[in-house]
Amino acid sequence: MTERQRHLTAGVLASVLTFVLLNAVALRAQTGSSPGSNEHWVTTWATAQQLAPTRLPFGGGEPVQPPPSARVPATLKNQTVRMIAHVSLGGRRVRVSLANALEKPTLKVGAAHIALRANGPAIVPASDRTLTFGGRPSTVVPPGTMVVSDPVDLIVPALADVAVSIYLPEETGFPTVHPDGMHTAYITGGNAAGSAALQADATTTAYLWLGSIDVFAPAGAGAVVAFGDSITDGVGVPLDTDHAWPALLAAALASGGPAGTRSVVNVGLSGNRLLRPGFGVSALARFDRDVLGHAGVRWMTVLLGINDITFPAVPGAGPGEAVIADDLIWGFQQIIERAHRHGIKVAGATIMPVEGVNTYTDAGERIRQDVNRWIRTSKAYDAVIDFDAAVRDPAHSGRLRPDFDPGDHVHPNDIGNRAMAAAIDASLFRR
Repeated sequence: MTERQRHLTAGVLASVLTFVLLNAVALRAQTGSSPGSNEHWVTTWATAQQLAPTRLPFGGGEPVQPPPSARVPATLKNQTVRMIAHVSLGGRRVRVSLANALEKPTLKVGAAHIALRANGPAIVPASDRTLTFGGRPSTVVPPGTMVVSDPVDLIVPALADVAVSIYLPEETGFPTVHPDGMHTAYITGGNAAGSAALQADATTTAYLWLGSIDVFAPAGAGAVVAFGDSITDGVGVPLDTDHAWPALLAAALASGGPAGTRSVVNVGLSGNRLLRPGFGVSALARFDRDVLGHAGVRWMTVLLGINDITFPAVPGAGPGEAVIADDLIWGFQQIIERAHRHGIKVAGATIMPVEGVNTYTDAGERIRQDVNRWIRTSKAYDAVIDFDAAVRDPAHSGRLRPDFDPGDHVHPNDIGNRAMAAAIDASLFRR
């Protein structure tokens, strides 16, 4: 046995032992109680999938595909894709949703499994569970719909890596995707949904059809939805690290105890705009699905607006794409009102600096400053997170701190995301 094989074997054995101990503790805790009497469903992880083909307001309006670096396959047939989700909140039961975007063919799912991830594409064998849909091990997902699995008993620890595997027996066409998944997913031939050690033929860094994961959690638990664009999505941090600021916030909240436990659900979508379509439909258009559509939401954060400000400066953008500060303020007010109608509190984040990108303009910077002034002083939000103050260059307020800038002048790097997370009072979301 090679050193690498010994290391992987030890990792799997350790994960199996952890899984068995967690289940034993949970079963003892449940003895003599009424199952579910003080528990409810809470979304612990989700992605913001593109609901319709992306047609940008420049470049001829042709549909835009995910970047080549994401390695999204043009179609799948008789293949299994295993995706890794870094959950936030733990629970003793779990369910999964699969989504199929508009203008796509009906998706046939031949089999679906969920398990705790051991390492790479390998799972903890004892944790493998078959997902069913209305009692059946296969399902279809018609265009424009979401399908939720039946619940399964599985002890999911907080901050665990969970593997969701789906087998696609028939031609799928181009997948419904979350393009910047920031995690490696594994693809192999045939039905390997329940395989302990999947041998990947290909990989992608997008999430395919996977919409969300819910856990059965204590009554005091709830979700915080991080609603935003590529900065929230995690662009700028290394793949497979879970270093985006929402993941760091989740880690801070994981120590909150049963009465105040919170998940953090990252529904950032790269290229998203508040008011109009960008890379995907606008934030206003996806609000119901990506915020109200999740279980147990108590709070949401909003970090949007920079793409609305900068996209009009792209060559070829029409004059109708321009915005003023009042336009963005109106859009934020709409989000606040819609959230409050459902009892969800809203923390507004100030828009971060982008001087140095080729779409930066002095007029756009004035809009950013005007909107940030409103966010800080209007008291329209239930709380304010001043990301702008946390990441801007003290010597030049229009740009990122040089040590936070990975080179694109927009997306903070690892240490920049740590500074963003440090700017948040995590106890706020336990109220």
